[in-house]
Amino acid sequence: MLKILGLDRALSLLSRKLLYVWVRTQTLPQDLSTLNLDPNKPVCYVLQTRQLSNLLVLETETQRLGLPRALSRLKSLDVREDRSFFFLTRGDTAGPMRRNRFAYSPRLKRLTQAVAANLQLDVQLVPVTILWGRQPQKEDSLLKILFTDSWATPGVLKQFFRVLIHGRRTLVRFEEPISLRAVVDEGQAEDLTLRKIARVLRVHFRRQREMAIGPDLSHRRTQVNALLEADPVKQAIEQEMRDKSLAMTKVEDSARRYAMEIAADYSYPTVRALEKFLNWLWTRLYDGVKVYRMNELTDVAPGQEVIYVPTHRSHIDYLLMSYVIFTQGMMVPHIAAGANLNLPVIGGILRRGGAFFLRRTFKGNHLYAAVFNEYLHMMIQKGYPIEYFIEGGRSRTGRMLQPKGGMLAMTLQSYLRDHRRPIVFMPIYFGYEKVMEGGTYVAELSGKPKEKESIWGVIKTVRDIEKVFGEVHVNFGQPIVLSEVLDEVEPGWREAGSHPDPKSPWFTKTVDTLANRIVTRSNSAAVVNPISLLALALLSTPKQAADEDLLVEFLDALKRLLTVAPYSDRVELTSLSGRELIAYGEKMKVLRRLEHPLGNLVQLLPEQALQMTYFRNNVQHLYTLPGMIACFLTADNALERERIVELIGNIYPFLKAELFLHWKADELPAVVNAMIDALLDTGLLAARSDNNTIKAPNRNSAEYMQLEILARSVRQAMERYYIAISLLTRQGSGKISASQLEELCSLFAQRLAILHEHSAPEYFDRAVFKSFISTLKRIGLLSDDESGQLVFDRRIQAAANEAQFVLPHDVRQTVQQLTRLDADEIRRAIADFRAKAAEKSAKKK
Repeated sequence: MLKILGLDRALSLLSRKLLYVWVRTQTLPQDLSTLNLDPNKPVCYVLQTRQLSNLLVLETETQRLGLPRALSRLKSLDVREDRSFFFLTRGDTAGPMRRNRFAYSPRLKRLTQAVAANLQLDVQLVPVTILWGRQPQKEDSLLKILFTDSWATPGVLKQFFRVLIHGRRTLVRFEEPISLRAVVDEGQAEDLTLRKIARVLRVHFRRQREMAIGPDLSHRRTQVNALLEADPVKQAIEQEMRDKSLAMTKVEDSARRYAMEIAADYSYPTVRALEKFLNWLWTRLYDGVKVYRMNELTDVAPGQEVIYVPTHRSHIDYLLMSYVIFTQGMMVPHIAAGANLNLPVIGGILRRGGAFFLRRTFKGNHLYAAVFNEYLHMMIQKGYPIEYFIEGGRSRTGRMLQPKGGMLAMTLQSYLRDHRRPIVFMPIYFGYEKVMEGGTYVAELSGKPKEKESIWGVIKTVRDIEKVFGEVHVNFGQPIVLSEVLDEVEPGWREAGSHPDPKSPWFTKTVDTLANRIVTRSNSAAVVNPISLLALALLSTPKQAADEDLLVEFLDALKRLLTVAPYSDRVELTSLSGRELIAYGEKMKVLRRLEHPLGNLVQLLPEQALQMTYFRNNVQHLYTLPGMIACFLTADNALERERIVELIGNIYPFLKAELFLHWKADELPAVVNAMIDALLDTGLLAARSDNNTIKAPNRNSAEYMQLEILARSVRQAMERYYIAISLLTRQGSGKISASQLEELCSLFAQRLAILHEHSAPEYFDRAVFKSFISTLKRIGLLSDDESGQLVFDRRIQAAANEAQFVLPHDVRQTVQQLTRLDADEIRRAIADFRAKAAEKSAKKK
């Protein structure tokens, strides 16, 4: 090695050329500016182990990227070093008869001394992690232990085969520099300073390696055996024996079956094969996958247990998440998948890709619950990254669903049992321009029963790969540290013991707080892509058509609104102009341009209009407050700012709870005024001379037409609120149950949709009304009495009065007519209708 390092430039170049005949690298980060290197300070690279192959790769990559070269002189007048790198671990290469000894690098010593002697000098130490193949180690495979990049320091022979087998999958990760000056300035003795630098670098390399290849993996059967030996599972087995008078062997067999049903069987070859397949699929299916704020993940992942909690829009989510993470040089997460996806062939592939399966409910099966809880705890403690969807299922409407707390509660229980390893939740927003299941979602919302997953269903989905699905957007939200949430909700949680009661108020509140924060931060990372913006605009126009020039101006106004008054600093907005957006919609075959002598028209294609509601709902929460302001000003031509703030404040609790808006109540006045100013800036509103009275533009102007379109984007939601509250107040407190109210709301909305041409099937989706009723309960406006009937007070009537303020007169009149019947009359009418329908059906048979 020493001789090689002293070779002249020609021989060094030849060695690198020969190596790169075979080696192919992926270098991270892709944007080198994120390294924050100071060009005025010398750079010295740090490699973990003394290996020639790693040094040759480092020299080649620094030259290719335009960074200071590793084999060049250290560029500083204050130090004289003929190379710009050192190895953290010194000494002989580890082997069966040798022990890898540790000694500080002489170059590190000299640099430390130089920095200590010159107060103006600083050296940037840049750690560089080089991984060959990134395959986690399998305890049962000697071949993989020998040839895979794992935790053991390789000998010469092992490193040779590693380069030979995995050289075409080499990951090179440059990290942000460590300031040698900052460490030296702590004023410790030289030996202590060197010890601290070495410790910081060792921890850094360990965390980077763990983040990329994960912890050592056991074979699935080894995991299952360890699982069955865990105390909580043993206790559950004994309890099952007592409760059901069963033999131990029979109960143990059941527990083993449950464990095998649940456990993943991670296989690196399968992951590699899936990556190649997905590379082909994304190229064929999508125009690209755009990833935003990946640094949010790479900044927090080292040394922490990462729980990925993405939005759930499509079955593609599973594959997309693993693909993005793997291609960014990190270990793919173990994914909690519904047992319905454990299909023949498909289930095995998913399991080897990291999926573990869970049943939809554990109710009544304490043994299964104990096995699953212990499996999740084992993965968390071993440091496997985990992914699950807290919405419970895919959103059929495009809205964020109410979060389910089951997996969060199990994660919290695991952390409280042993909180030595920090847990951080990573919210992620998926934004599609088309989804494969779009037609299925529309059918289900229209009343068709949900199709059961099957191999044939997968095959039918794969047939869609000839179609164009635009771009996919993946945006990482603000991470959530579990210990910080616990400190906020229950400061004394550390003294509560390792097995708190899951039904205790503080435990339940922690789960609810965590769930709400995850979905709220996911929404705050929304991506406004061209399709969602077109959907928001055109679905709010009569017959989904608009004058082209008017539509261009409105699209530009929508973009400007988010620019002047952004929903959050994490929202990503398409860069296309209004006219470019229309051209993009034509390319994606969602709209058409109709030429006309008085000006071209743009219309959504009839077969696409229903599916477009899905993409409008992806981003509607971003425009809800501007839309509400537009509603008020189109209903009442002029209002004072204080009155607008008051009106929105009355309705905001509903909006916040249903759409997971992130503003707190005390922030609302400033936010609403900022929205008003943004609408003034775009010309959609006007102000009188005092700037306090806000008015709508002239009713014959293009600006008023745009304001009306903006108002319509939220008016349907207000109509649903008004239907529910009107029915509730009409029946009276304690006169109707939640399930009866849901059914009535859905039926009334169906009728209203026909009368007023609301084509979106979600308009009368019973699940939407169920969510709204749950929201009223959560914010304390509704509750159930002992008999299960809904009870309320005067505040509900006040809310109904505010809601009707923004509805058109004809819609308000229709709702009032529909709600005149009392509950008994409505029930009889429904029963008679169903009886007649059943009689007709029987006659046909």
